[in-house]
Amino acid sequence: MVGSIGTGDKKLDKLQESCGVFGVYAPNEDVARLTYFALFALQHRGQESSGIATADGKKLNVYARMGLVAQVFTEEALGHLSGSLAIGHNRYSTRGSNRECNAQPMVVGKGNHAIAIAHNGNIVNAEFLYEQLCEQGYTFQSSTDSEVIANLILAAPGIDWVEKIRYAMNRLQGAYSLTLLTKDTLFAVRGPLGVRPLCLGKIDNGWVIASETCALDHIGANFIREIEPDEIVKIDANGLESYLGGKGRRALCIFEYIYFARPDSVINGRLLSPARQAMGMRLAMEHPVDADVVIGVPDSATSAGIGYAHQSGIPVGEGLIRNRYVGRTFIEPDQRIRDLGVKLKFNPLPRVLNNKRLVVVDDSIVRGTTTPSVIKELRRAGAKEVHMRICAPPIRYPCFFGVDMATRSELIAAQKSIPQICQFIGADTLGYLSIEGLLKAVALPEDQFCLACFTGEYPIPVQLEMDKLALETLQLQQVLSQAGRR
Repeated sequence: MVGSIGTGDKKLDKLQESCGVFGVYAPNEDVARLTYFALFALQHRGQESSGIATADGKKLNVYARMGLVAQVFTEEALGHLSGSLAIGHNRYSTRGSNRECNAQPMVVGKGNHAIAIAHNGNIVNAEFLYEQLCEQGYTFQSSTDSEVIANLILAAPGIDWVEKIRYAMNRLQGAYSLTLLTKDTLFAVRGPLGVRPLCLGKIDNGWVIASETCALDHIGANFIREIEPDEIVKIDANGLESYLGGKGRRALCIFEYIYFARPDSVINGRLLSPARQAMGMRLAMEHPVDADVVIGVPDSATSAGIGYAHQSGIPVGEGLIRNRYVGRTFIEPDQRIRDLGVKLKFNPLPRVLNNKRLVVVDDSIVRGTTTPSVIKELRRAGAKEVHMRICAPPIRYPCFFGVDMATRSELIAAQKSIPQICQFIGADTLGYLSIEGLLKAVALPEDQFCLACFTGEYPIPVQLEMDKLALETLQLQQVLSQAGRR
């Protein structure tokens, strides 16, 4: 069983991204090893399971297990993954439970009709499509919307893979960036809204697809461009072909800029580290305060803390040390260790904090479960005042497009006013960056983003209460129904 050190359960006070995907076509290269190192670079996007599928022109090979990249793969496992094409996946579950049958890539179909899929995102009409596919005789081995996508592609009319993928795209609703693999072809697919990022790179005599540009950097690939929303890219021995769809509403998740993507990744032509510094600068303009030291909560708000310090003229300090080796593990902590909570992740420095007025910059507050503990530890280390500054506007609505956030009843900003939140977390003052300030910091217009978690205005209609285990419930109902007919 995979446990989470210092949390006890998955109700963390951080947004959790769904997945990182990767794909490579590189003849005469060890594509499994290239994918392995790329998945290391994308580990932040998913820590529950990891997997690689390869193709050698005749068949698909897949190896996917629970755990971190370094825990999953051995030299022996990589040695069995031969071929010139590969896709890889790191998972954080937003649809379907955290079980090995849901690990990706997963292979669906047989022989010439087999396809491997790696998916980042969330399909909001997955239950409807699942029931239709079951009526057509398709069976499911997992409880993920990713397998729904793969079976929908297999069920699509036509014999050409691009036609089948486009047909499926026309029926899917929600967010998806995909890498797909047949026995001889790699496909990259980005949903029409462009909620989840996907980029294209070049490596020697081949091509690379990745959720973020940082994965390209780690394997020596050159960034070419982003995959466009509603685009299908086909890569095989004949080269690269692009099939563009329509130009509709764009809705990139704003949290890619705030938190999800690594600060050394580039999205929409902008390196994220200076974008996050700009958020901190905007915070300082909107919520100034007299203080002695600015601390960015590591690592996600480090850049924003630097920006706040630069704009305010208050020195930046390193008052919290993050234990970078705290993450997911196969060893469950006992209750005493679990109760230590935030101390496992952050260690305050009393010599820096003692008798100081602090500005503490963080990326977001979701449920409000962790922030009070952080503030309590800072005060215990001697902080005289703690002024919280948050890069994200108040999160009042849940996400249905691939972020494991919370239900609306669990979101603290949906239940309390800002002064009430300030009192609840134990801060002296609390300031959130405005939506206007956030958009100025990222330097892109509002119509390029999904801001639904702040505004409640979703880019497509959604069911306001969705269950991530809904497909498992449907499967159980089917089993019970069949048993009752026997």
